[in-house]
Amino acid sequence: MLLIQLLINGVQVGALYALIAVGFSLIFGATKVFHFAHGATFTIGAYVFYYLYSVADMHWTLAVLAATFAAVAFGVCLDRYVYAPIQRHEGSFFTVFVASLGAGIIVQNLIGMVFGRGFVSVTSPLSRSIELIPGLYVAPLSGIAIICAVVFFGALQIFLMRTHIGMGLRALSENPELVRVYGLSPRRLSTIAFALGSVLVIPAAVLSAASSGLNPAMAHHVMLISLAATIVGGVGSLRGAAYAGLLLGMSENLALMYLGPQWSEAVTFVVLFLFILFRPSGFFGRAITS
Repeated sequence: MLLIQLLINGVQVGALYALIAVGFSLIFGATKVFHFAHGATFTIGAYVFYYLYSVADMHWTLAVLAATFAAVAFGVCLDRYVYAPIQRHEGSFFTVFVASLGAGIIVQNLIGMVFGRGFVSVTSPLSRSIELIPGLYVAPLSGIAIICAVVFFGALQIFLMRTHIGMGLRALSENPELVRVYGLSPRRLSTIAFALGSVLVIPAAVLSAASSGLNPAMAHHVMLISLAATIVGGVGSLRGAAYAGLLLGMSENLALMYLGPQWSEAVTFVVLFLFILFRPSGFFGRAITS
């Protein structure tokens, strides 16, 4: 029964990891920007929802909309007013990464100053587990997490495959000049990529606030999952990032049968290390030969 319980928990966590990872992979794949502040976007959305829903007693729909707006505004502003000026002055990949790292650290410290550095959580009836059969407990949030993942991935795939802008995003990373030929602006497409990537973290941020709780330092774990899922899934593959996020979530939870929860990040590194050794191209990446 313990194995089944851990599998169910792993699928819930994996669905949330998949949403986070796909958001990061979309931004990185389209713009080639290592958006380290993606974790800060998650934290901002989560804390805005927590404050408005739990402290200000706002209806959950309005709290979710406000959290979405805050996350998108942060991602888009960072792209336009930090990354773009650096890139215009021929800043290197590393320079953009350092700027993103600095933005993430600033956000973490600001949230710590405002909300404190301890754990906070959102109290919701959906967080309470229900005993399905003797010894097996499942919270409604588990089903909601899976449904959100399926709906968001389906909507994203339709957008990327069947819309003019979506096809432009897919082409942006390969040939920005070709994108201009078709009348699209790479700068505008970059903004859309950051907006979409930021939106994808909101379900994970909201559901994490209502299940596992929040603390300002969680952005680092979010980035670890994003980076690991991008490599394990195959750089540039959104489908691979989704599968890898699910794999990492299940691996972390199944490891609890033998290890303590403090080893969860170590499990992620082990999975990443094994893929780097035996399948460096990831699930769906293309192997590159010289």
